[in-house]
Amino acid sequence: MKRNLWKQLSIFAAVSVMSISLAGCGGSGNGTENASSEENGTLNIFVWTEYVPESVIKKFEEETGIRCNVSTFSSNEDMLAKVRSENEGTYDIIMPSDYMVEQMTAQGMLEEIDTSKLTNLSNIDSVFLSPSYDPGNKYTVPYLGGVVAIAVNTDMITEEITSFDDLFNPAYANQEVVLDDFRAIIGMTARSMGYSMSTQDATELAQIKEKLLLLKPNVALFDSDSPKSALISGECALASVWSAEVALAMEEVPSIKIVYPEEGAYLFVDNWAIPKGAKNADNAMQFLNFMLDAENMKMVLEEFPYMCPNKKAVELMGAEYAANPAKNPPSEVIQKGEYIKNLDAETLAVYDNMWTELKK
Repeated sequence: MKRNLWKQLSIFAAVSVMSISLAGCGGSGNGTENASSEENGTLNIFVWTEYVPESVIKKFEEETGIRCNVSTFSSNEDMLAKVRSENEGTYDIIMPSDYMVEQMTAQGMLEEIDTSKLTNLSNIDSVFLSPSYDPGNKYTVPYLGGVVAIAVNTDMITEEITSFDDLFNPAYANQEVVLDDFRAIIGMTARSMGYSMSTQDATELAQIKEKLLLLKPNVALFDSDSPKSALISGECALASVWSAEVALAMEEVPSIKIVYPEEGAYLFVDNWAIPKGAKNADNAMQFLNFMLDAENMKMVLEEFPYMCPNKKAVELMGAEYAANPAKNPPSEVIQKGEYIKNLDAETLAVYDNMWTELKK
């Protein structure tokens, strides 16, 4: 799930989990190399792709003397699998979304955060504090959020697009880029049928699977990393992707428009968290406070214009950001939307089966 507007990180694919070495960050591979030569130690960070600007990481390094090793992932499930497979202490900072926070805390995978040490926490709008998935912000601090929205290239699609349901129209065969994220796309399908994005009802799930497979001929590309690229190039005329990706595509191609689905959109908030056994927990706390600073979050928003819980940073961005519906989704969109919930193992297996069927 910004910019001044086009600094792109160099991303190297590595199966489903992708790693990058940011200039000045000194990391590679899984980003956990030793940095004994660095006086103030290291910080091993595991975050979503195209979400934390290189310039912000570099600024943190310069201000603190802490060397950052940054690795990236493309879905919550990839992140969870990687954290589980690595030795405890491999990562110091991770970035789970709302429902994944609930799952990881239930499994004892996160350290508690002493919020009294976060002097910049007051910059967060109160509506984003103490969320249902982490009451009291015991384990997390909000970073960015947003909406899964529809993008339409109006030069290529002349019909009016108003809903998720429109994306299943067979007239749009091989014209769509959608997120490579099973909760988002299955959730979109459920919402298009009037069901909850987190339904566990067996009858509803069977119906959702049937409709989901109707999407298959329409999907030209699954991409959670940079779906805007297919829109900008004209490879795809329609999309179901992060709202900020639509905002960036709109800057490049004026005929691209954003549509918030009439059924109600998928909402998300991504959070900073410290995984259990983090070896550099003190450095992680410094990083959290740094990322809560309004000026630093303004740098993030200039590159990645997502919905921002940091009210002071939003003020610094000014009227253009606040009034742009793709960068700052309207309140009515948020009120009508739905955050997905954690699912039990049995239901997750059903969702996984649906996703496998769609992508095979």
